[in-house]
Amino acid sequence: MKGIKFVYVLLVACVFLCAGCSTTDKIERVSPDTVVDLSGYWNDTDVRIVADSLINDCVNSAAIRNYTATNGKPPVVIVGNFRNDSDEHIDTSILTKKFEAALINSGKVDFVASSSERGEIRQEREEQQEWASEDTAKRLANETGADFMLIGSVKTMVDRNAKQSTRTYWVYAELIDIESNRKLWMGDNSEIKKIITRSSVRM
Repeated sequence: MKGIKFVYVLLVACVFLCAGCSTTDKIERVSPDTVVDLSGYWNDTDVRIVADSLINDCVNSAAIRNYTATNGKPPVVIVGNFRNDSDEHIDTSILTKKFEAALINSGKVDFVASSSERGEIRQEREEQQEWASEDTAKRLANETGADFMLIGSVKTMVDRNAKQSTRTYWVYAELIDIESNRKLWMGDNSEIKKIITRSSVRM
């Protein structure tokens, strides 16, 4: 009888142990605006903060106002390359797309397709010359040229000791006159600063 009770207790313990060691991942949906910082590295919240502040400064700059006042229309802008000069992997294409969206939605500049997008559009236009009706085919060599290009870079500064590290991100942006190469506006954002405390317990 004691042996049976022992086996029963052992089985119950195994059930609870297996339940506690479940390998099923827990997934929780959150609002896109929720700040989630799991690693301390660059994330979607950082992109949003930087893009919103820099583009707001850019579109309200004297360069944009003066061009619009002089020419009676807003300048045509294109976003160029944003270099990743940090010590971590950062997909800067996400940052440039966020910049593009903020520029377009500001209503203070016009916008044209990027160099990576123009190839596909040009191919479509060339195919229209042969396959589309004459009254709907779009003309060749009738693209809108950009007046200004926005370029920049992302850099990091890291300070650390045995238990803590700080990561500060600098994002620089420059608005350049395409015809003259003049730099019309420069901005930077260094609001992203994180203190990361590592646990002393390693699994």
